[in-house]
Amino acid sequence: MLTETTFYYLRHGETDWNKERRMQGATDVPLNATGVAQAHRAKEALRGRRVETICYSPLSRAHDTALIVNEALDARLVAVEGLRECGFGVWEGEVRADWYRDWRHRAITPEGAESYVSFMARALAAVNEALLNKGPVMIVAHGGVYWTVREHTAGAEGTIPNAVPIRHDPPNGPGSAWKTTWIE
Repeated sequence: MLTETTFYYLRHGETDWNKERRMQGATDVPLNATGVAQAHRAKEALRGRRVETICYSPLSRAHDTALIVNEALDARLVAVEGLRECGFGVWEGEVRADWYRDWRHRAITPEGAESYVSFMARALAAVNEALLNKGPVMIVAHGGVYWTVREHTAGAEGTIPNAVPIRHDPPNGPGSAWKTTWIE
């Protein structure tokens, strides 16, 4: 179960491997020039919003995105190890192919990779750990980590874009749903 509190989610800015559709996973691939510019646009979109804590994946693409947006937010920064992207084992660095769909459907797990089920459990635990911090919290992490948020909030379908902030507000009564707002 996802902790019911208002929070923001921001996928890191673009990397060269994003552009090439390579599976980054746990490989520490830095932001490219486009990714840095995206992070600066996100910073301006977030300017004036109240964020008390930014929890980020320790991978440099998320950490650097968090540092840039924090120029406008002046929030407390907290690294959360569990917010790392899924480890894809021997297929890290490979261009996305049919194996990826099979992995998401729990049919295979590449050698040295996390299973889909294990990854989703880790990601949910990490998001909830982040949400224990003084809020509102912004989570700066990865597209895969967002799958667990989407699963519990009916958030954005498909792959979320790089460095476009999303605000999530919890249900406000019986029968109500999470509210998801894109900030651009």
